[in-house]
Amino acid sequence: MKNDLIYKKALYKYLSQHLTSNKLKKFREIIQYRTKHVTVILENIYQSHNASAVLRSCDCFGILDVHIIENGYSFQVSKDIALGSNKWLNLHHYREKDNNTLSCFKKLKDDGYRIIATTPHTNDCLLQDLPIYDKMAFVFGTELEGLSKEALDHSDEFVRIPMFGFTESYNISVSAAILLYDIISRLHSSVIDWQISKEDEIETLISWARNVLKKPELLEQKFLNCWLEQ
Repeated sequence: MKNDLIYKKALYKYLSQHLTSNKLKKFREIIQYRTKHVTVILENIYQSHNASAVLRSCDCFGILDVHIIENGYSFQVSKDIALGSNKWLNLHHYREKDNNTLSCFKKLKDDGYRIIATTPHTNDCLLQDLPIYDKMAFVFGTELEGLSKEALDHSDEFVRIPMFGFTESYNISVSAAILLYDIISRLHSSVIDWQISKEDEIETLISWARNVLKKPELLEQKFLNCWLEQ
């Protein structure tokens, strides 16, 4: 693991030589706000504009990972809405099984996340009262159908965003933005260790560099050849 980290640091240093100083400065500014303490799950969302707006909010609030469950509907990014935000996120797709919801939930629970359904429930909790000390995975469903029975049955907690009007609910993109603003604001003012690890940081920086470089695979191969010759 140590040697792997040394290699990745050296690789990023090499790739950095091909990036502008403004881009490197931007990377350094943004990486310090990325977090894996909070992640977002999108379950079977077929409205591309709403899902893409959620991705945009995730990037703006520093979320690193988004988990996309595709039970019957394939996920499509709306470029006009996402505005390239998907390039700066780790998108994890679950589309191989009959019920990808359970596969996604199991993976995240094994990684130490609490699965929190964003829907009113008899055992729900108001957003401002939700504890933030442990890792949280917030799951959002479709506009019309909401979350599936499997998602509701296997969620650990339920959170409700306060509303004071006649309409039954916010749309998914608004819900995600409100929720993430509250949670991230509280995390930033807390003593919780919410920032990503050094390993995740260097992997993320390499990924970002690949996104902006022309033919990054050729640069990486050149670096690897030099590395092996040492």
